[in-house]
Amino acid sequence: MGLLTREIERAPCTVEVSHCFESLHAHVRFDNGAVIHPGDEVRVHGPEIMAPYGEVVRETREATIIRASSLERLWTRLTGDFEVMELCEFSFSEEVTL
Repeated sequence: MGLLTREIERAPCTVEVSHCFESLHAHVRFDNGAVIHPGDEVRVHGPEIMAPYGEVVRETREATIIRASSLERLWTRLTGDFEVMELCEFSFSEEVTL
């Protein structure tokens, strides 16, 4: 993998969408054992998957994995902690807003 070049690969995957009281999630498992690294992008092909309430839907799809370049991977590792902290920003106030 080059410093600035990206690689593209296709992988079969299983998509699981749960819309239950116990769990609301969507997961992608690569059936060929592909591993995602910092900075990589994944695009799952096919129509939107909608799970009715109380059900879990599993479908086999194909995904495109766009591998980050070495420079993008390094940048993601260096700045990733800051981006996570942005998600964690919150405050508590005793004031009631109407």
